[in-house]
Amino acid sequence: MAERIKLDRPVIVEGRYDKIKLASIIDTEIITTDGFGVFRKNEKTALVRRIAEKHGVFVLTDSDGAGRVIRNYFNSILPPDKVTHLYTPEISGKESRKKTPSKAGYLGVEGMETGLLRKLFEPFAVNADLPCQKRTGRVITKTDMYEAGLSGKPDSSALREELALLLGLPHDVTANALLAAINLLGESDRFDEFAASKRADGDEKKEGE
Repeated sequence: MAERIKLDRPVIVEGRYDKIKLASIIDTEIITTDGFGVFRKNEKTALVRRIAEKHGVFVLTDSDGAGRVIRNYFNSILPPDKVTHLYTPEISGKESRKKTPSKAGYLGVEGMETGLLRKLFEPFAVNADLPCQKRTGRVITKTDMYEAGLSGKPDSSALREELALLLGLPHDVTANALLAAINLLGESDRFDEFAASKRADGDEKKEGE
């Protein structure tokens, strides 16, 4: 059995089945939101705030509308530098314990393959002897996003969706979240390749006019 990935901060997930899945993969405290229950539980919100002040937290929710609402909630109550968002790809299917798929039709955290979840956390491992994936490449900025047409332009939303799907991220990720994910995942090279390909497409269209 593979060694659990030791992390230096807690992970927030939606439900107990997500927690059970991750408990065999990561070595850290796992906090559940009980779906939207965290909105009604002041004591849990206070706990998350207190923990985040010292360590920061990872947030890993399902790639659907509900997951996005929960992410936005933590963005609203915690400082930006204390929240690290991790994303699962949009994979169609349903968990074996469920009779029907989710409304969005995608697998949740509990339904993800173990190997995929390990890859999400490996860049943040503190295990000295774990051959973890290292974040490399330059830091992508908001200016880079704008120049690549991914923000502030009429077709930016469509381009973000295209890049997000290429990187295995939720298709409706916001510009700020996409920027953070690119840098956290060390995907600057793929960003540059995508931007270059779009510039080339634009040049071809101009020549054909």
